[in-house]
Amino acid sequence: MKSRNYLIIALLSVTLIALELTWTRIFSAEYFYTFAFLTLSLAIMGLGLGALALRLFRFLDRPGILGISLSLTGLMALIGPTLVFKLSLRFSQLFSDWSMIGKFALTVVILSSAFFFGGIALARLFRDNHKEMPRLYMADLVGAGAGVLVAVWWMNQFGTPWAAFLIVLPVLLAALIASPRMLKIIPIALMIALFLMGGSAVDLISANRPERMPVIYSHWDAMAKVKLYDYGGGEARGINIDNVANSPVYAFDGNWDKPDSMRYEFGIAVDYLIKQFDSCTFLSLGAGGGVDVLQALQEGATEVHAVEINPHINYMMSHGDSSGYLDKVIPAAPRPGQDTTAIDSTVEDTAINIVTLAEFSGYIYDDPRVIVATEDARAYVRRFENKFDVIYSLSSNTWAALASGSFALAENYLFTTEAFMDYWTSLSDSGFLMMEHQFYMPRLVSEVKDALTELGVEDINSHFAVYDLPQMRRNLLLLSKRPLDDSLRYHAIFDLTPEVYDYIHLLYPAPDSLEDNLINQIVQRGWKEMADSVEIDISPCTDNRPFIAQMGKWENFTAENREKILPYEFFGFPLSKVIIVIILIVVVVMILPLNLLPYLGKGEKLRLVPWMYFFVIGMAFMIIEVILMQKYALFVGPSAYSIAIILFTLLITSGIGSRFSKKFGDSVPFTGIIIWLILDIFLLGHITSALAGMTMALRILITAILIAPLGFFMGMPFPKAALRVGTLIDWGFAVNGAASVLGATSVILVAVSYGYTAALILGGVLYLLAMLLLAGKRAW
Repeated sequence: MKSRNYLIIALLSVTLIALELTWTRIFSAEYFYTFAFLTLSLAIMGLGLGALALRLFRFLDRPGILGISLSLTGLMALIGPTLVFKLSLRFSQLFSDWSMIGKFALTVVILSSAFFFGGIALARLFRDNHKEMPRLYMADLVGAGAGVLVAVWWMNQFGTPWAAFLIVLPVLLAALIASPRMLKIIPIALMIALFLMGGSAVDLISANRPERMPVIYSHWDAMAKVKLYDYGGGEARGINIDNVANSPVYAFDGNWDKPDSMRYEFGIAVDYLIKQFDSCTFLSLGAGGGVDVLQALQEGATEVHAVEINPHINYMMSHGDSSGYLDKVIPAAPRPGQDTTAIDSTVEDTAINIVTLAEFSGYIYDDPRVIVATEDARAYVRRFENKFDVIYSLSSNTWAALASGSFALAENYLFTTEAFMDYWTSLSDSGFLMMEHQFYMPRLVSEVKDALTELGVEDINSHFAVYDLPQMRRNLLLLSKRPLDDSLRYHAIFDLTPEVYDYIHLLYPAPDSLEDNLINQIVQRGWKEMADSVEIDISPCTDNRPFIAQMGKWENFTAENREKILPYEFFGFPLSKVIIVIILIVVVVMILPLNLLPYLGKGEKLRLVPWMYFFVIGMAFMIIEVILMQKYALFVGPSAYSIAIILFTLLITSGIGSRFSKKFGDSVPFTGIIIWLILDIFLLGHITSALAGMTMALRILITAILIAPLGFFMGMPFPKAALRVGTLIDWGFAVNGAASVLGATSVILVAVSYGYTAALILGGVLYLLAMLLLAGKRAW
């Protein structure tokens, strides 16, 4: 019987954590990562509410309820995302349209229901077997750890839509084990429905959205949803990532001996810089569809490093196959007034010419001059010193919540002060960095100045220039290892003449007519003097606070700006902060008071100290978990796979800690956690920086070794208290669940405002408070 309970808990936890990760991947791609964060953070509160329901409603104690609750978990996990996509949510109208608010509330109810029923089952098993809590909690954590790997593997193996159905299988197996004989038909029927629905997974798990160009290829794994556009005419295609980012691919026949008249012309040319070197080593940060690589090869670079974090994009460009090509083209949305009937009939008759992207692009990645690296660009750069003559970055970004499922907003280590220090170190003595972005340039300029100051560079303002490209709506930073003279400034990109002013001109050093522009003023006066005069946050980002996309200010939370919400903060609307505050309000105003309701009923009650203890450790555990995954992503390289390994290690070692929690004194786990946090703040960062040049496999191994002791001790506080409160553990679990959401959400606000170190200190203080609460045995 005991082993049966362990197995049921483990299977349930596999599904619950896999739901969180897979649904985050789905909704980040279909609704943008900020809205995925909002939706799933609220939905996961269902876990604690399920445990609370078990405490409040005695009919849930009846025999057979365990199997039924597990089956209902599987049912709602199976149909949840499909129902949500049927609602046709428009998050841009969330603060201005009451019907959209209603749809959003219904979305949260639908998605939280799977966690709600799962919470009932988990709390029931904990309560009925409370004397075995160290082993039960181990089964919970180990199952969750396995679920992390299962989710990533299934998304990669079968595609994210199919994985969204397959991850329901473990909880249905748990339901089959737990259900009485007469009720076993329910999980069996749901398993049959699972495989029937899986055949239409791609259609069921996607938002109905118009396409800007015909889609001829689609692939969706744990890293991204990748679509391939056909731009027509056979000259270009486009890679779309998560319905947001785009990277072009140019048709090329592999012939480099073309006359000048037939050579490609590029919007941001790099030929002048390449020709500054007899033998140019070129690095493309975020190579995407290989246009940067094509340009570098065409202009004579002798060694080209194509670095791209998404392995499938590199696979498409290097090898590719026809498996992702669609049977029928998904047509582009019609333009206003266009004859849609004609478009549909044309598409119906269109046969797709299956030419792999590698063949389409002329197999440029097979060129002996090209080194293809599937890795985070920042992690890759840190391996080299005095290596690259030209580093080239066009709108490199991470648009997904990679760091911790639904519990984090996307950080980006490519655009921090320390990143520019790494770029500078990796450049040759006369090397150049070209970095373009639509919106980040005010912050990037401040970071460059801080980085060069930290490195002791003299006359720092002479080492960079900033250009405006109005027609492309881009700004471009040129950073030079040697001081720039006018010859370089005026010829590096294009010949800057009055005739091309509308296409490109300098923002810094600015001509007299443009000396008041923001970039020039930041260089001359510093960002602090300019901060209050602009709508966006222009403070520089660091590795301790790498949230460059969080540019909003509270002063821009106006009725006018709330009419139509954009899924980013580039114009100053504080979207991330608003979302966090919404979650905090829901937890504090609604969820926490609900966790006080059992005090109004009859029977045994949790005393105030254990109630507070479960609350404090719930917050503390999630605060540290979220920050660890974001912080160590810099060392490992922020990808879905490396983050999965970090989370897996933390959960597995916590499970082991739970198993042996009885063998340690009450103060030992808290002392171990606090000592580790102190070491991390003052020592471990220096160790990881020194080892940053190692291969990814070794970095992952080192990370696992470093965080394993912390995970071991973090697994002990919950079972220690559970053994004291006995059958009241269902209530303690409910309080812990609500606090977990509160901690995981509030810590992002702390990290964005004050940095990771402050967040870790907060987690340490909460664990210290928990130790004091546990020490007062009479209050239990």
